[in-house]
Amino acid sequence: MVTRAGIVVTGTEVLTGRVSDRNGPWLAEQLRLLGVDVGHVVVVGDRPADLSAALAFLAGTGVAVVITSGGLGPTADDLTAEVVGEFQGRPSSVDPALEQRIAAVVEGLMARRGWRTDAEATAAGVRKQARVPEGATVLEPVGTAPGLVVPPAEGRSGPVVLVLPGPPAELQGMWPAAVAADATRGALAGRAELRQEVVRLWGTLEAQLAVTLREHEHDLAGLEITTCLREGELEIVTRFPPDAQPAYDRLSAVLAADYADTLFSTGPTLDDLVAGAFAERGLTVATAESCTGGLLAARLTERPGSSAWVLGGVTAYANSAKEQLLDVPADVLAEHGAVSPEVAIALADGARARFGADVGVGITGIAGPGGGTEDKPVGTVHLCVAGPGRRESRALVLPGSRSTVRERSVTRAMHLLRALLLGGPPA
Repeated sequence: MVTRAGIVVTGTEVLTGRVSDRNGPWLAEQLRLLGVDVGHVVVVGDRPADLSAALAFLAGTGVAVVITSGGLGPTADDLTAEVVGEFQGRPSSVDPALEQRIAAVVEGLMARRGWRTDAEATAAGVRKQARVPEGATVLEPVGTAPGLVVPPAEGRSGPVVLVLPGPPAELQGMWPAAVAADATRGALAGRAELRQEVVRLWGTLEAQLAVTLREHEHDLAGLEITTCLREGELEIVTRFPPDAQPAYDRLSAVLAADYADTLFSTGPTLDDLVAGAFAERGLTVATAESCTGGLLAARLTERPGSSAWVLGGVTAYANSAKEQLLDVPADVLAEHGAVSPEVAIALADGARARFGADVGVGITGIAGPGGGTEDKPVGTVHLCVAGPGRRESRALVLPGSRSTVRERSVTRAMHLLRALLLGGPPA
């Protein structure tokens, strides 16, 4: 039987969308690596009753552990530790030694940042954070808030609850100690390996894949297959126990045979592939962007070490900038307009020449919501990737909002780079 866990993300700011949840997905992947499957990720606001209800719901699903994130600060709405203690039947009280350790952390933080606060209010906040449910294991603070591992009280059944802070850096820093706690290890003692494989297709519809999966479903017992179509890329994620490896091998063979013309990865993401290709081949790249405003350069430089192969980029909106910074000929702009395949080519060549790069990328288009014409509607985008002895260009009309058009343009440019460097399905 697969060991299962539940996750509760707390915070009204997350519930209302002001802050995106980064903890739930990260915890789910860490649990998978431990051989633990996540049944539910629940988001609740800063209301004790809602948190209690979420804990009760997850406990009712038979999970071995529940992990909460957030609600461990010094303010009145930070009530996770107290609520979890009550739910587990363990009353909370101040731990004097922990109070002193938190106070030292807070004092050091205020000194480094030059903050001045009311001493009495600070002490009250520290005391609140030092309240620990009876019998819980304290996880030392990574920031100012300690974490907790809270098992059910004697005579009670139910999951062990790991209480972790909301800031992702603090939660991730505390995770090894949370997993190593005796109560956590006991709750997860029966876990088994949970494997996961990813296949990525470019230009295949989910409906096509669905037909293939139905045709072979009798050979795929034991596999949990999920698909997600994003910006033309179909991601197929398969999870399975070790004894289902033969079934996955059959699936892998089917995908390789039926989708040989669209399969571009059996694991690495598009960005991983592009970064790896530049690094391994010792090639460099430079960008010239108009409608995407530097988003491609930002995506290329997201990975550590990208300075070894990304030489630079120019955001050139005005025609004068295209002429002066990237040597786009004025007569080309006058004859074809800024949004044209000819200008995209000139931008790619200009970026490559100006920076002395092996590969240049040019992007120009109309992201909207205004600026479109009958001949060049909103969403018209021209891309070009120029490399040694080869050039790839694309003319697109992309649907969606301004931000969507820009993001899709960058993704298509990344696929052009992938096709130029590695081959595979055409972008």
